[in-house]
Amino acid sequence: MARDRSAEESAALLSVLDALDDADARAIIRALAEPMTASELSEACDIPLSTTYRKLDLLTDAELLAEGTEIRTDGHHTTTYEVTFDEVRIELSDDRRLAVDVVGSDLSPEEQLADIWSAVRRETK
Repeated sequence: MARDRSAEESAALLSVLDALDDADARAIIRALAEPMTASELSEACDIPLSTTYRKLDLLTDAELLAEGTEIRTDGHHTTTYEVTFDEVRIELSDDRRLAVDVVGSDLSPEEQLADIWSAVRRETK
């Protein structure tokens, strides 16, 4: 069982490092001051849309971005992306193993839900 956990930790570390090593992925993270769609990110970062989708997959797989839904009055809802972390820590443990810790925001689940509902209300006005 310890071996499985070590493999999972290694995969998580590599996933985060791969995402952060990518210049386009870093540009996407910098552009996400607020939730945005893939098209908006493609335009803001000057990255082709197909590449943007690949980078968004890379970042969501690494759990650095979260997907949401933008509710539109025309009924054509779209996926939005937002940053899920405030900082990424890479630590060397006493047994000489690297570990990654993606530190999220300090908002409680209730505050996060309130933010989501506020965004929904803004979009439906």
